[in-house]
Amino acid sequence: MNPDALLAQEQTLQLNHFNHETAWALGSLLKTLAESRQASVAIEVYGFGQVLFSYAMPETNSDHLDWIRRKRNSVLRYGKSSYYLGCYNAQKQRVFESQPHVNAMDYCAHGGAFPIRIKGSGLVGVVTVSGLPQADDHALVTAALKEVQLQQDP
Repeated sequence: MNPDALLAQEQTLQLNHFNHETAWALGSLLKTLAESRQASVAIEVYGFGQVLFSYAMPETNSDHLDWIRRKRNSVLRYGKSSYYLGCYNAQKQRVFESQPHVNAMDYCAHGGAFPIRIKGSGLVGVVTVSGLPQADDHALVTAALKEVQLQQDP
């Protein structure tokens, strides 16, 4: 996907507010969306320095949780979606994880982690899915964020 389109998506998908209840609603919605697509994923909603929602669907394993951790770390460090980081670096003809300042044991640029931003405030958390091809992980997360955003708009 075009990195510029992904940046525009990040600008558009910002919430009016975010708290523990929002995290629960977002995580639960992701579970419902995944089930409706007959997908098996691990889900995490992280905010304010802690995991606020975590769920591992049947057929996932601990590797999915490690992917979530690495994707989340990348978003927190760079402030961009993990899919953007991968697409941006691919456009530059380099592998994100191969750069000397990136420890691939702690960071990765595979789609599925998206910054949670409050309009006018900035980054407050990360929502992450792991278990599908990276474009599908990203699409699942953005679909859920869009629905939560619509519920918040007056």
